[in-house]
Amino acid sequence: MVSQTEIGPEMLVEMLLHLGRLAYGEGKTTSPSSTLSTAQWTALRYLHKANGFSRTPSAFAKFHGTTRGTASQTIRSLVKQGFLTQSRAAGDGRGRQLDLTEKAKAMRLCDPFEAVVRAAGDLPPAARRQFGNSLTQVLNCVAREKGARPFGTCTSCAYLECGDFDPKAHKTYACRITKNLLDTEDLEQLCVNFQRAEPSAAARAATQ
Repeated sequence: MVSQTEIGPEMLVEMLLHLGRLAYGEGKTTSPSSTLSTAQWTALRYLHKANGFSRTPSAFAKFHGTTRGTASQTIRSLVKQGFLTQSRAAGDGRGRQLDLTEKAKAMRLCDPFEAVVRAAGDLPPAARRQFGNSLTQVLNCVAREKGARPFGTCTSCAYLECGDFDPKAHKTYACRITKNLLDTEDLEQLCVNFQRAEPSAAARAATQ
């Protein structure tokens, strides 16, 4: 006999998809958030959380799981509407770095996903950790099957180095790929160079 609390994998995925549909409030057109498409919201949300090396059209395309042409179309529309600015990417004269404008930062207050964030915030800490670990496992499995590169933050990245690199600046972390020093805020930003560390290494880095 199947337990009433047991949820099958198909139903679990359908619940996640339905959560996304609820968050965007399909059919509601009076909210300020309805002025942007789902893809545009995804771009703004990603660029808000990504580090400087990852705020590029190609990095966003990888994160969004779409072609560079489709990603560029989304970005062009956001630039045209005054939500993004473009500048030369650091260390790459041909690349473009994307940054949110003040208009975009103000619009983020209308982000339809904030309802989901609040709901997740109401979960007990232990439940959030378990949920996060489970979603990470699913994301990693799907990324491997699809041949995609998973994104993540420095706290669980194999390229994170710990040590007293710059005591005056209170920076005790560095990236082995970019050779840059990292501060606490950097550790929580999405990175296109992310490579998942072994659980033991990630745990050591997080507790430094």
